[in-house]
Amino acid sequence: MSRLRRGGRAPDPMAGFRDGKEQEPAVPQGLIKAARKSGQLNLSGRGLTDVPVSVWRINLDTPEEAHQNVAFGGADRWWEQTDLSKLILASNKLQSLSEDIRLLPALVVLDIHDNQVTSLPRAIGELSGLQKLNLSHNKIKELPAELANLQSLKSLLIQHNQLEEIPDALGRLGSLDQLDVSNNQLKTISSCIGGLSCLVRLNLSHNRLKTLPAEIGQLKNVKQLDCTSNLLESVPSSLGGMDSLEQLYLRQNKLTDLPELSCKLLKELHVGNNQINTLGPQHLKHLCSISVLELRDNKLKSLPEEITLLQGLERLDLTNNDLGGLPNALGNLPNLKSLQLDGNPLRGLRRDLLSKGTQELLKYLRSRIQAPEVKTGQDAAPVVTAMTLPSDALVSMHSVTTLKTLEYCDKQAPVIPEAVFNAVGTNPITAVNFSKNLLTEVPARIVEWKDALCDVNLGFNRIPEVSLSLCMLLKLTHLDMRNNILMSLPAEMEALTRLQSVILSFNRFKTFPDVLYRIPSLESILISSNQISSIDPLQLQKMSKLSTLDLQNNDLLQIPPALGNCESLRALHLEGNPFRNPRAAILAKGTAAVLEYLRSRIPT
Repeated sequence: MSRLRRGGRAPDPMAGFRDGKEQEPAVPQGLIKAARKSGQLNLSGRGLTDVPVSVWRINLDTPEEAHQNVAFGGADRWWEQTDLSKLILASNKLQSLSEDIRLLPALVVLDIHDNQVTSLPRAIGELSGLQKLNLSHNKIKELPAELANLQSLKSLLIQHNQLEEIPDALGRLGSLDQLDVSNNQLKTISSCIGGLSCLVRLNLSHNRLKTLPAEIGQLKNVKQLDCTSNLLESVPSSLGGMDSLEQLYLRQNKLTDLPELSCKLLKELHVGNNQINTLGPQHLKHLCSISVLELRDNKLKSLPEEITLLQGLERLDLTNNDLGGLPNALGNLPNLKSLQLDGNPLRGLRRDLLSKGTQELLKYLRSRIQAPEVKTGQDAAPVVTAMTLPSDALVSMHSVTTLKTLEYCDKQAPVIPEAVFNAVGTNPITAVNFSKNLLTEVPARIVEWKDALCDVNLGFNRIPEVSLSLCMLLKLTHLDMRNNILMSLPAEMEALTRLQSVILSFNRFKTFPDVLYRIPSLESILISSNQISSIDPLQLQKMSKLSTLDLQNNDLLQIPPALGNCESLRALHLEGNPFRNPRAAILAKGTAAVLEYLRSRIPT
């Protein structure tokens, strides 16, 4: 007769012997056994409310297999176990960690993110070899001073907790290169932060900071500083002493003036959503390397003519300000590729002109610049005669000699005349603009300027492939080949180890070009409006400098959750693809929200 009743369960032989409490999920012995061999133990997503004692004592207790396997030729060589170096306890229900953590002195990585931990044991300071500590997404209100003993620590992630202050002792972490204390309740930052001499990335965003300490200027190695969403009304002038600073985020604060910065390597300055009402020459004169300037949602009424000081500027966002007009000099910025002006009461510009895009607008502004008056007498300009070289009439020699820029664009020419190349002579050229022609190949003679050329614009032509001559421009940092008929890129482009930005929008790519994954210097990839159906998030994660990725209007049917682990991304554009998730409401919240959503979908 069956032991099962109809519609019921088999009787429990242990009924009456339990104490009524639900047993906590156990750690399988197979995992413990494997961890002894590999030195790594992943217990994420197991519903743990406490860490089993067997985990803390994994280096000390004699394993069970020692009593079973006494044959020295056996496969399980339990006596050769490795001390635990990596412990992942993420996404559980832990409220605390035991002082027994000191029994794992060989730990290099400890990850307890996404738990309910409110405090840390003092014994954590005894993990002298710890290099990465992830405490994010918990309920920690204060940090123990013993953290200062972790002299090998390189990465400390404490975002999304309840910290109100950072202990002064943290300033003694001399090896730390990444510190993230975003999304806490910090009102001040101690001057001790000046002691973090190796710091490269510092995230202070989404706190309640009203000021920054002057000692922040002592962080000579910081490349990325994020102070988004605080209460800052100004920043200390000492910020100019951050000699390595490349990216500065001051969005969503209470700034009324653009900071006067002398950071000569600064490439991106984001100060949107503030109350900035003036922009003068003093704010621009030191921004010699700036390529991205974001000033959206402020109260600017005008731009100075000195905007032309920003010769390397590529993206200028002035959305939602009070601009009534634009200086004509703006048209002379040689590298400006994106100018955003929506939400301004511009009176001197026709609406249809604004809708034609950045290049048409810049061309219009250049056309409004009046030519200098003809002088007479001794100051008169040389008279053009029949002996004037024909090549001089084809290009602006002023641009060639002064700006080191060669322009032969918007000519609808099928080839670049030899006279254009000849006109350059021995002058070094750093920028070339051959856009808006009818070119069917990259001009071979472009390689003549390989010793200095760093910016090439071949957009709006009919080029079907990138030639090897272009791959010989080893100093190239910016490449614009939008609106061509490219379907692939040559593997030889891997040699362009200085390439920072590439624009490949409006071509015919069906797959994401593999060679781009192998150019770690890339910071910006714009490849919208193609036919790309998939991307490799694991390869993108290796591109540690990639901050902007535009994949709009492609054929992506799904967005891999692992893309959320691309921590360097600051601008991710996915609109116009046929995927279902993330939904439009999440995309509208911005890059940070999209990446967090993707991370939440990574299987554990």
